[in-house]
Amino acid sequence: MKRASMAKSFLQSNTSTKREAKMKDLKAVAVILVLALANPVAFAQQAAAPGTAGAHDVPAWKYKSPKLSRAQVDALLAKPEQLVIIDVRRPDELTDKGGFPAYLSIQAPDLEKYTAFIPKDRTVVTVSNHAGRAGAAADLLAGKGFKVAGAIGSENYQEEGGTISKVVPPAPKVADAGKPVAKN
Repeated sequence: MKRASMAKSFLQSNTSTKREAKMKDLKAVAVILVLALANPVAFAQQAAAPGTAGAHDVPAWKYKSPKLSRAQVDALLAKPEQLVIIDVRRPDELTDKGGFPAYLSIQAPDLEKYTAFIPKDRTVVTVSNHAGRAGAAADLLAGKGFKVAGAIGSENYQEEGGTISKVVPPAPKVADAGKPVAKN
């Protein structure tokens, strides 16, 4: 009898342990399910909240120098004798995307090295494709004592109705035999 009682007691405790384990598993699944369902709702609320950047929004401006609009740049371009435009893009970006008709081309990584060539008596506008590198360049120049109006992206300027000039590299000269002419 003692054995039967011990076996019965063992089966009851084992069943109880199995139930507890199943309950723990169910609780864990419930928590995971609640988190999984709540996550998209939280993201949707965050995306819809004013002042937050969504998937298709423009990232927040993180520079001290202002991001200029087309109208602001056009007003500055009306007085070219008081302005210097510094384009911080690579040459291939200038030929692909176009740029302003007159500018000083200093690539972003070289800007600090060539500040001596930038006139301090003119207002500076920095340019890149979408103003990201231009914003960083504007802050760098403002920190060095230049009078910086702000930064603009050439593509943003064009999207707002501004006219951008395309720089087309000349085709190589071809000699009579069809081979390029050697340069001296």
